[in-house]
Amino acid sequence: MNGSTGNAAFNAYERPNRREVALNLVTARRMLPLVQRIVADLLACHQAIARLQPEIGRLDRQRHDLRWPERQRRYAVREEMNTADRKLQEALDELDELGLAVLDGDVGRIGFPTIVNDRRAYFSWRMGEEGLRSWHFAEEVVLRPIPPAWHKAGDISLSGKIG
Repeated sequence: MNGSTGNAAFNAYERPNRREVALNLVTARRMLPLVQRIVADLLACHQAIARLQPEIGRLDRQRHDLRWPERQRRYAVREEMNTADRKLQEALDELDELGLAVLDGDVGRIGFPTIVNDRRAYFSWRMGEEGLRSWHFAEEVVLRPIPPAWHKAGDISLSGKIG
């Protein structure tokens, strides 16, 4: 499956040649409605692929013995799978264009890159969460709550520089 991020490690989808982005909390929050729609598409594609894989596997194993109706179904399922795979890749590409990282594609966890104490970090959001509530350093997986002081910081980045 192209672009699969299932059970991916943190930063797994980051491309080596992608532009570095550091977002402040205000900007990340403003992006969230768009990101929610993209992640909804991403999760729908994951669900479609998961639903179709067993059927396409069964039809592929029996392909030599299939009658015409089953062969037609095999072609249709294959086409659905290709469409879901293409849409999944489009969603991943959109997130990449925004400079975001897919931290776990199966649950829709997205990282909004930032800098904390001169270290690469992410504001972390997952489908179903209301707003951005947690963050973590890029090399860590433990989520930390966003401190109240950061909410009051406005457009100043967390390292004290304008972001």
